[in-house]
Amino acid sequence: MRLRKHPMKRKMIVAGSLAMLMLGVAAAHASDGSLSSERLDAVLEKAAAFGFQHYQEIEAKGGDNVKIEGWLDDEWQAEVRLSLETGQTLEEERKRREGGAWGMSEDDVRMAMVAAVAEGMVEFEEIEVDRDGSIEIEGRDADGREIEVKARQGESGVVEVKRD
Repeated sequence: MRLRKHPMKRKMIVAGSLAMLMLGVAAAHASDGSLSSERLDAVLEKAAAFGFQHYQEIEAKGGDNVKIEGWLDDEWQAEVRLSLETGQTLEEERKRREGGAWGMSEDDVRMAMVAAVAEGMVEFEEIEVDRDGSIEIEGRDADGREIEVKARQGESGVVEVKRD
């Protein structure tokens, strides 16, 4: 007696396996240390409540945690890890520095993100500025592909876009 193959059963198994794989990828992607670009307002709100006036780096750390590095005033530089959900400070380090504050204003951060979103970024992992005013935003597009957008502080638009 010969066993018949059940094509419908095989299709259901394959479809179920693919669905589980996609759920696993989505779950891994959601916890990979990126935030929706729409969450930038919450990040800046919590950072301002902490006292940040200038931003050197904003980095998503997974879940609802974000690391912010910048200046509280002209003397105090801080590196802080915050919970966006509770506003709780998870880690904090402050250093008194000479030479004055530098970095992006809240408006600079927003303008750079608008430029990145216009290029297709939907999630960001890191926003960073260097002393010469070059801003780099790393994130992902709607298809989950990596995208890196470079802009200039105080200017709208994009200088360079790299897609992986």
